[in-house]
Amino acid sequence: MKTAVQSKLRPLSYGTLLFICCGVAFAGYLGSNMRLPVVPLYAKSIGADTVQIGIINSAFLLTAGILSLPLGILSDRFGRKLFASMGLIVLTVTSFLLYFSKTPMQLLWIYLFFGAGVAAFGPTMMAFVADFSPTTHLGRSYGWYTTALYTSMSLGPAIGGFIAEERGFLQVFFISGIIIFLTFWVVVFFLPPTQLIIAERPKKEKTSVIMKGLLKNRPLLSCWLVTLGGCFALGMFITFLPLHAQNQNLTIWQIGLVFAVQGICNAISRIPFGHMSDKVKNRSTLVVIGLIGFAASMAGFGISTRLIHFVSFAVAFGISMGLAFTSIGALIAEVVPVESRGLAMGGYNTCIYFGMMISSASMGPIIRKIGFESGFLITAVINLFLVGFFYLLMKESSRK
Repeated sequence: MKTAVQSKLRPLSYGTLLFICCGVAFAGYLGSNMRLPVVPLYAKSIGADTVQIGIINSAFLLTAGILSLPLGILSDRFGRKLFASMGLIVLTVTSFLLYFSKTPMQLLWIYLFFGAGVAAFGPTMMAFVADFSPTTHLGRSYGWYTTALYTSMSLGPAIGGFIAEERGFLQVFFISGIIIFLTFWVVVFFLPPTQLIIAERPKKEKTSVIMKGLLKNRPLLSCWLVTLGGCFALGMFITFLPLHAQNQNLTIWQIGLVFAVQGICNAISRIPFGHMSDKVKNRSTLVVIGLIGFAASMAGFGISTRLIHFVSFAVAFGISMGLAFTSIGALIAEVVPVESRGLAMGGYNTCIYFGMMISSASMGPIIRKIGFESGFLITAVINLFLVGFFYLLMKESSRK
């Protein structure tokens, strides 16, 4: 029996729901990513050394990686809207706490909570997109959604840096908090409860039963595995490409250009690739093609010596990432039952954060011994190995 509130709500169309989710993702990640390049500089200004800054930055990746899976499970149980709202509230509070922070230790604790907010918000919204999207539209849904997400992730640091230069570090944190808080109210007023938009009613099963079933789901485990490998490569790009490029005599603005090209190509390629993945017979084919290009780009970065080389491989890297990861998101939603989508997207986000963190932590000592060229090549080989494993598992599953 519907409640009085539910009876007054008109069902929203697929296009309207997708527009709202894209807007929420854009604003939420814009506000969050405004802080990312500013916090290390602010930490340094209040006395943090290089080691402390590294620990602070890795804190939110660690927390987000650990909590994405369990919070995804809880969103399956208690609703997407609740956990998306909770995540935005945590992100808002951490922004305002940064405004009042005075010591590196305070920044560390705030960033631990920041990771919890990201873990509650990110997987929940991805699962919500799958809930209202028809199977025939999963690819284009994730194409549009992740385009909004990555566009805001590219613009956020630039806007945060501009505000910090013009108004100071603290104003970045205050404005970030305002943007995220306004996004929270958009979720509260415009995002409908899951039960009003979901096409298929989820089964009521124990979490242990669902987990046991998913651990036997080879397509899902394959998607998680290549996500981990792909984000290992992404962490390599973010952390060590600036140092490699600087060794090849690229200036700071040229390194920024390489990152901008990658981000733009990544974002704008996702919409057409999302539509493409809805038209192909098997989305896993696009994942394989994208990740092979991903690995080739990593090897290319290792042998690059001039700006034109770095920019060319940045174009290939961004396009390959757009093709592979848009298809992975849609494939995950396709191969798991409705009652497991939050868990599946939680595991997906866990692989993203852990992949980047493992790369940043492990490749530094390796590069010190063998050099950047070999380090990028090893990363490419790891990805090719995981792509081969993914292909074999998906091929076996399709036969069954």
